[in-house]
Amino acid sequence: MSKLNFLNNKDQAGFESFDDCGIYRINDKQSIIQTLDFFTPIVDDPYKFGQIAASNSLSDIYAMGGKPLFALNIVAFPTEEISLDVLSLILKGGQDKCKEANINILGGHSIKDQTPKYGLAVTALIDNDKILKNNTPDNNDCIILTKPLGSGIITTAIKRRIAKSETSNEVIELMSSLNVDLSSTKIKINACTDVTGYGLLGHLNEMCHNTNLSASINLQQIPFIESAMNFAKKDVVPGGTKNNLKFYENNISFHKSIKKYEKLMLADAQTSGGLLISICDKEAPELLEFLNSNSNYTSKVIGKFVRKKGTNIIVNNE
Repeated sequence: MSKLNFLNNKDQAGFESFDDCGIYRINDKQSIIQTLDFFTPIVDDPYKFGQIAASNSLSDIYAMGGKPLFALNIVAFPTEEISLDVLSLILKGGQDKCKEANINILGGHSIKDQTPKYGLAVTALIDNDKILKNNTPDNNDCIILTKPLGSGIITTAIKRRIAKSETSNEVIELMSSLNVDLSSTKIKINACTDVTGYGLLGHLNEMCHNTNLSASINLQQIPFIESAMNFAKKDVVPGGTKNNLKFYENNISFHKSIKKYEKLMLADAQTSGGLLISICDKEAPELLEFLNSNSNYTSKVIGKFVRKKGTNIIVNNE
């Protein structure tokens, strides 16, 4: 019988801590981390859709500090209604993005479905002392965001045919860009997650879960995709973003000057968003230098973790 079967519950982690991947300890030094993610097309270009879906799937691994080993394709496709050439382009997009991440796709599984869907199951390896959890920030930690927000708002504008081509290209490039691989840095990071469907506010709320800390952020320091504000003012906002704000609003103290559309921008449901990192303020400059030298996007400090002040999140506007 394998030694793995004797592992106790403390050697495993799943959805109960809201972490980005499942963790399975295989020995005293290392663990396997596993994630799976897939979704329906959010852009018309099948190749770009494949790239975005693969980047999004890999993001969970990077958020936990892992080094991806390999991936498996997850595919649903209406083979009798849409040309298989389209499916080939989707798969090529995923394969090329995995090549960029220096991993292979070893196979996968497909089914017939009326609605196309694509994503990856990704397996990674990590040293047990380097696992990054999402709810272990320290008091006075800086909060770093590595990509601008607004992809949900912009993709809604694309679907409504009201986004300019430059704006469409900008958000597609952002969503298809891999997050920074943190496994190579020796800088001590206290907590990390990636910003996806729950939006910045939802994922910050997770980082405060079961802690005595609040995330205090400043609206003026948060980067957004250009045009996101203009669309938000016109209520070009996805339903998921509105649901996020409604669900998390009771956990947030907003400065009285912050308007409804600005709250929605902070709650915007992202696809393949950036990393959200908690790090000691003394270590933050070195990490920012590492992040910015390994990404096309400028990472920014957007706030700090402070002793709990009534709500999990405090949004300032100054």
